[in-house]
Amino acid sequence: MSWEEKVRKADPYVAGEQPKDPTFIKLNTNECPYPPAPGVSRALARLAGEREYARNRLYPDMDAAKLVDALAAKYGVEPEQIFVGVGSDDVLAMSFLTFFTNGSPVLFPDITYSFYDVWASLFRIPYVKVPLSEDFAIDPEDYLPSGQLSSFLPAGTEAGGIIFPNPNAPTGLAMPADQVERIIEANRDCVVIVDEAYVDFGADSVLPLTQKYDNLLVVQTFSKSRAMAGARIGFAVGSRKLIQYLKNVKFSFNSYTMNMEAIEIGTAAVEDDAYFRKITARIIRTRENFKRELRAMGFTFPDSRTNFVFAKPPADRMSAREMFGRLRGKHILVRYFDKPRIDGYLRITIGTDEQMDAVVQAMKEILA
Repeated sequence: MSWEEKVRKADPYVAGEQPKDPTFIKLNTNECPYPPAPGVSRALARLAGEREYARNRLYPDMDAAKLVDALAAKYGVEPEQIFVGVGSDDVLAMSFLTFFTNGSPVLFPDITYSFYDVWASLFRIPYVKVPLSEDFAIDPEDYLPSGQLSSFLPAGTEAGGIIFPNPNAPTGLAMPADQVERIIEANRDCVVIVDEAYVDFGADSVLPLTQKYDNLLVVQTFSKSRAMAGARIGFAVGSRKLIQYLKNVKFSFNSYTMNMEAIEIGTAAVEDDAYFRKITARIIRTRENFKRELRAMGFTFPDSRTNFVFAKPPADRMSAREMFGRLRGKHILVRYFDKPRIDGYLRITIGTDEQMDAVVQAMKEILA
């Protein structure tokens, strides 16, 4: 047997294109179009000072206590209920490795964040994709033992765990908190992870339910609403017991969760709540204006509660694939997924008002 036959093979997650040409309007990876909070700039300037710079010879605080304390104060929980990681992808990957271990299949939607099946395959966790409804909604009945859950599981098995984004991606649809709670309440014998990467753009967070359900883990990120995708900061909130299990696995993998700079600037971002609310409100307003323009051009789309719109061009005039290519030719990048059920749609990140005006003008020219 060759060494190559002993290697673990993986089909990695495919991220959106990162153009080298700065003239592109980049609306394909759901980044924030605005800079981070002013306090982040001040923190960076302080860290650039000679004394602070010299601290880089030391390991960072493995508990990231400064950031954890700020998050705990912000969300009204105990520090022991917070776990931080290098982006929410790190937090989610560690969660798969920690909680989905008993050999029973994990459930998640068939149209969702495409890292889920990558992690499940990498960690050799069985999984089942639960189909979304025709209108791309997650039906809570599909995840209830008293509902349709058994129809998706192999005979004689139970759910090994459940994970879904709320709002979902790439569809942008959100479930009300009471529907999410139905899923959590009905599955107390496994961990339920709610991925709230986009929750700050108009959806209901179930983070308060972590005080009620010890099997609920809520995961959020600084990459979207806090304008810090480059800093790689994510966090989870859950019961003390859940978080301790997660820390035990993480610290067995890598003791130093975050670097010093990320801890400092992440704390500064959390503390500037007014700026956070200002830019999320601005993005929501721009999104709603963009929806109106899309409707006027004949596009159809689910009612997004995220910082993107999942839009279908008028079928009698142009396919999504062609629109994607034509927009790229005008130096506008959006995301196209060549996958069943969603290959007729484009996921378009919400940028500044000026960027979205340019997108609308380009679409009008293409459809003319």
